[in-house]
Amino acid sequence: MKNLITGGAGFIGSHLADHLMKEGEEVVIMDDLSTGRFDNIRHLVEKRGFKYYIGKVEDRRLLEKIIEKVDRIYHLAASVGVQLILDDPVRTIENNIFSTQTVLEEAVKYGKSVLLASTSELYGKSEKLPFSEDSEVVYGPTRLFRWSYAISKAVDEFLLLAYHRQKGLPGVIVRLFNTVGPRQTGRYGMVLPRFVKQALSGEPITVYGSGEQKRCFAHVLDVVPALHDLMKSSQAQGMVVNIGNNEEVSINQLAENVQQKVNPEADILRLPYEQVYGKNFEDMNSRQPDLTRVKELINYQPSRSLDTIIDDVLAFYRGKWGPEI
Repeated sequence: MKNLITGGAGFIGSHLADHLMKEGEEVVIMDDLSTGRFDNIRHLVEKRGFKYYIGKVEDRRLLEKIIEKVDRIYHLAASVGVQLILDDPVRTIENNIFSTQTVLEEAVKYGKSVLLASTSELYGKSEKLPFSEDSEVVYGPTRLFRWSYAISKAVDEFLLLAYHRQKGLPGVIVRLFNTVGPRQTGRYGMVLPRFVKQALSGEPITVYGSGEQKRCFAHVLDVVPALHDLMKSSQAQGMVVNIGNNEEVSINQLAENVQQKVNPEADILRLPYEQVYGKNFEDMNSRQPDLTRVKELINYQPSRSLDTIIDDVLAFYRGKWGPEI
C-alpha cells in the first residue's frame, strides 16, 4: 500500500510514517512545516518507499498529483494547540476546514480511502463522562475563540460523513485524546513536554488554572498502530471512533510525577488562566474517552503507562531516544 500523510512531519504524523514504513508500506508526506518539523522525518528521507513534499494541502495541483498515485490518505494536517488557537483564530479555522474540504474533493475524485484525525476537544464542556462517540456536545459562546478549534473540527467531521453518505467516499474519523510522547513540543501549550522541559532547565513547572482538571494520556506508539488498523477495517468505514487512554490523572499529579522523575528540586507554580490566556478562558474539567467502539473494531488496548510516557519524553529531550527504523 502507498499512503499519503498530510501533516506528516508533525508529532503524530511522523510516528505514523515510522509505523507504516516498518510494516513494509510506502509513505508520502505533505507538510508545510508550519507546526511540523523536518527533523521529525529526517531519518526517513533516504529510505526506499519514502517521499516528502513541503507544501500546503490547499495547493490543489500538488495534492491531486499525489492523491492520484496513493491508495490511502491519512489527513492529519491541522492547526493545533490552545495557544495557537487563541493567537491566530483565522488560521485555525481556515486551515482546518479548507484543507479537509480540499482533501475530500480530491479523494472522492479518485476513490481513495481517508482517515480524518479529529479531536477530543470536539466534546466541548460536556460533563457526561466518559465521552462516547454519540455523546452530545456543549460549547461556549462564539465570542470565545477557545471553541473555534473544536467547532472547526466538528465541521471537518460533518464534511467527511457527508462525502461518505452522499458520494460513497470510504472514510473513518478518529477522535484523538491527549496523545503524547517523543517529538511532541510544548510550542503551542502541550502540557507534558512543557513540564519536562521546564524541569530539565530548572525552571518552575507551570500549572495553568487550579490543576484539578483531569486528562487521559496515551502514548503515541499505542495510537499510531490503531490508526493503521482502523484504516484497514471495513467495519470502521463511515464511523467516528475514539482513540486514547481512559485512565485519568489530574494536571497537579502530572506535574508532581514529572517533578519526581526529572528534577525533584523544581518548583511547581500555579498560574491563573487569565494570566496565561487572557480573560474569559474556558477549559474542560475532564476528557475521558469511552473506548468500547475501538476495542470492538480492532481490539485496541493501550499498553504503555504514564510513567513510560514520561520516561520516553524525558529520553527524547536528553537526546537518548530514537526511532527503530
